[in-house]
Amino acid sequence: MSSLTPLSLYQQSIELNGFVPDAAQQHAVDCLQACFEALERGEVARGVYLWGPVGRGKTWLMDQFHRCLQVPARRQHFHHFMRWVHQRLFQLNGTADPLQALAHGLAEEIRVLCFDELFVNDIGDAIILGRLFQVLFDSGVVIVATSNQPPAQLYADGFNRERFVPAIAAIERHMHVVAVDGGQDHRLHPGAELQRYWVRQPGQPSALGQVFEQSSAGEPVTREDLSLGYRTVKVVRRSTSAVWCTYNELCEQPLAAMDFMALCDRFKVILLGEVPALGARQRPGRIARGTEDGAERVVAGDRELPQLSIHDDSVRRFIALVDECYDRRVALYVEAEVALEALYTEGYLEFPFRRTLSRLREMQLQRFC
Repeated sequence: MSSLTPLSLYQQSIELNGFVPDAAQQHAVDCLQACFEALERGEVARGVYLWGPVGRGKTWLMDQFHRCLQVPARRQHFHHFMRWVHQRLFQLNGTADPLQALAHGLAEEIRVLCFDELFVNDIGDAIILGRLFQVLFDSGVVIVATSNQPPAQLYADGFNRERFVPAIAAIERHMHVVAVDGGQDHRLHPGAELQRYWVRQPGQPSALGQVFEQSSAGEPVTREDLSLGYRTVKVVRRSTSAVWCTYNELCEQPLAAMDFMALCDRFKVILLGEVPALGARQRPGRIARGTEDGAERVVAGDRELPQLSIHDDSVRRFIALVDECYDRRVALYVEAEVALEALYTEGYLEFPFRRTLSRLREMQLQRFC
């Protein structure tokens, strides 16, 4: 067996790197170690599903596990994985059973699939995952995942949730479900601070101006529009290393997660200005009807749509931008109308925004980049 194991790395982090012992993390490591040892012996291995509040070390634990693997494996953020799934299913259009073909093809390439931040809020993803997980498990793929929710709460209030229930059953049958909640946010452990979030002061110049000058020292600067995929984004300024945009341009436009991936591919520093207070009182739920019953309510065809606040579409893009910068260790500087704690206090996305808030706080430490 390899001398590099999830357990040895965890013990080393406590003994040599000043990590604080955490009983919940220790239990998670024990489960990851058991999975690792079964894979090393070529035995049937049970995956691990790590869930709990933000900042408890779930992603770090999974990454240490992935680092030790001697078998073919893939590590992806969950929304990157689902983007790949949708693209691959499109390529397999015309195949008798494209989902099964996708799963079997993936099983031929890898033994272990690790993905971070499993969160389902899209009916299309829910329907796909309902069967994909089961086919992957049947094909011998071992899954290790992190999430802020236990399996039973995934897509809890989603439309047609019964289509996702098979995925929950597959997770609970083939993975150890481990709660990782040691009662403290490890992202907030003391460290040298480096301000990357400001509240805009009326009548004062933007704090992002000086940051941009420092980040672009010696580089040519332009105000020319930036092309991202099929979209054109207006910039305040940009250089080879840094780009400065407003919230309206990056988050109010219909950009996709892959556009933020391209942004992080191109720039080491991203500055986002004019961020408004994002939380808003939820609007009343609406009744969805087909065009044929638009004038009269038809009970059999009605369904309740989620209560959304006026900013939620742009907030989803903001969350995707923060996630991409965090995962890629791209420095994100933000200037907003309100303090960080008041950025999103009420709305349909209050739960997923907790992770975003935790990550923005960690970005205020020098150790981040």
